Amino acid sequence: MVDSTNSVAELTESFAIKAEESKALQLELTKTVERERLLRQFMVISWVGFAALTAVIVTMGRLVGLGRRTRSVPPSSAPPPFVDPEVLTAQLKDKDDRISLLETQMAAQQAGYEAQRRLNQQMMEKMQRMYPNEVFPDVPDP
Repeated sequence: MVDSTNSVAELTESFAIKAEESKALQLELTKTVERERLLRQFMVISWVGFAALTAVIVTMGRLVGLGRRTRSVPPSSAPPPFVDPEVLTAQLKDKDDRISLLETQMAAQQAGYEAQRRLNQQMMEKMQRMYPNEVFPDVPDP
C-alpha cells in the first residue's frame, strides 16, 4: 500500500512538472508569435512610410529641406529605407524556424503526456483490480 501511494505521489509530481514545462513552452511560443507579428507590422509600416515619403518628394519636385529640384541632385541623396529588407527577412526566417521548432517540441511533449496518461490509467486499473477494497485518490490529468 505504501509503494502504491508513493508511486501515485510521484506521478502527480511528474504531471505537475510536465504541466509547468508545457505552460512555459506555450508562453514562449505566444511571445515569439507576438514578436513576429509586431516585426511584420513594423516592416510594412516602414515600407509604407518610405513609399509615402518618396511620393511626396516626386510630387513636389523637391527634396525635403533642401529647396532644390530633384533633377539637379544625384539619386544617392534619396533617403535609404529605415531597415534593410534582407535583415528583416532573415530575422523573420529565424523567428519562423524557432516557432516551428517550438511547435514540434510541444507536439512531442503532448504525445508524451498522452502516453504517460494512458500508462497511469492502466496502472490505476491494475491497482484497483489488485486491491478492490482500497480507495485510491483521484488525480486529475494536467
